[in-house]
Amino acid sequence: MPELPEVETTVRGLSRVLKGRQIRRVEARRADLRRAFPPDLGQRLTGATVTDLGRRAKYGLVHTNRGDTMIFHLGMSGAWRVDPNDIGKHDHLLLETDEGRTLHLRDPRRFGSVDLVQTDELEEWPAFKALGPEPLDGAIDGKWLRYEFAGRTAAVKLLLLDQRVVAGLGNIYACEALYRARIDPRKPADKVSKAKLDALAIAIPQVLEEAIEAGGSSLKDFAAPDGELGYFSKQFDVYDREGETCRNCQGKVKRIVQGGRSTFFCATCQR
Repeated sequence: MPELPEVETTVRGLSRVLKGRQIRRVEARRADLRRAFPPDLGQRLTGATVTDLGRRAKYGLVHTNRGDTMIFHLGMSGAWRVDPNDIGKHDHLLLETDEGRTLHLRDPRRFGSVDLVQTDELEEWPAFKALGPEPLDGAIDGKWLRYEFAGRTAAVKLLLLDQRVVAGLGNIYACEALYRARIDPRKPADKVSKAKLDALAIAIPQVLEEAIEAGGSSLKDFAAPDGELGYFSKQFDVYDREGETCRNCQGKVKRIVQGGRSTFFCATCQR
């Protein structure tokens, strides 16, 4: 599933094509993805000018001069394609700009979504209202993590995936951040030391920024809008490296399942 770095990479790629451009044509090639497309999507976007793009957690935002924001989520397999040579069977939403550029939202598994919300009501949109702070805005520190983890006996890895604790943090980067902070992902959250939570608060934005710089991680379906693959997967310390030697010691990377998701860690380094 595309996580925060992949969505940020996508937004930056779309911005180069969409920002300041008028949307001339909107075509929904099916009625829904994970849920139905807004029935007035074409009416409200056609003729509108894109004023800016942004991101909230794992959602991409396309703001227009009509006071509307299109919110997209890439689900498990979604990706935007810019100026593709053809219309694929999994290209479910098409946009065309006044420059004649075309953008196709491709989603083979259709777990993504597209919504349209008035821009001044974004903070009250139910999915956003429940989110915690953004990890790249400087709002996450050791004090925040100690507050959120106090009295909570769930495994620290599982709480990191709770979007009310850290918005946008997903499985890949939670594994990588825990490794850098040398925290056992199985440890009860309220048992993690102050020093290690301080280290974790530094590791989370650090690993996310490095992933964005590398264009995200291309696993299975993800590619940036220009077709470029993300190369952060070549820098993984633990994720998807089961049985390989730890980069810090001679131990082996292990894989366990937590909350239905694979967790990768080094039991020697992470205690």
